[in-house]
Amino acid sequence: MRLVSWNVNGLRAVLQKGFLDFVKEIDADIICLQETKAQPHQIDIELEGYYQYYHSAQRKGYSSTAIYTKQKPISEKYDFEDNENHPSEGRIMTFEYDNFYLVNAYVPNSQDGLARLDYRMLWEDHMLEHLKKLDEHKPVIYCGDLNVAKEEIDLKNPSTNRRNAGFTDEERDKMRRLLSNGFVDSFRYLYPDTIKYSWWSYRFNARKNNAGWRIDYFIVSNRLKEKIIDSKILNEVFGSDHCPVVLEIDI
Repeated sequence: MRLVSWNVNGLRAVLQKGFLDFVKEIDADIICLQETKAQPHQIDIELEGYYQYYHSAQRKGYSSTAIYTKQKPISEKYDFEDNENHPSEGRIMTFEYDNFYLVNAYVPNSQDGLARLDYRMLWEDHMLEHLKKLDEHKPVIYCGDLNVAKEEIDLKNPSTNRRNAGFTDEERDKMRRLLSNGFVDSFRYLYPDTIKYSWWSYRFNARKNNAGWRIDYFIVSNRLKEKIIDSKILNEVFGSDHCPVVLEIDI
């Protein structure tokens, strides 16, 4: 099975940059998108062989996620079960399949000055609880723009980014805690020493200079790790400030 995750930084924009050609070429079973920035009524695309699902923020042109899947899910859930403390930003899609749960997420950015760090910490706690509950029933594949570079190897300039959003001790600790609770970072599991990034700032020719961050992931339940065939970061694919990541798994 081949799964793709991609923060497209605007679905309507990336449709003008070869997105449909990419979908046809990659021939994935499931494609998860983040930051689509679109309401369903604003999207009219033909994707032969795929069911299309959209989860949009209340605020127009903001956040939002989507899943394209060749196999119809058994069930769909959106956001957390207890959403009392969370604004409606279209960030989480949980689909159940025969042998696994799929969670597609666009994790909130802690923002400049870490203005949203406290909320991010709450969000991470609720996501861990959500994933652990799912994992009690079926193994989980958790993917998306998780907005954290876990270790220094995961970004070009760790020393100058120490207290910046995405590389704070608090965010990194939450990711480590997730992985210590029965989950595996598929890319690092296969490639412990490989330096590869999935996001680059639009400033300072960052992508040209490969001054990037690895903040897009496929994380799987421990009991799936031996079924991982490959975990890829497709640096050669343009159209967004992120590139797609791919999981190939025998499931």
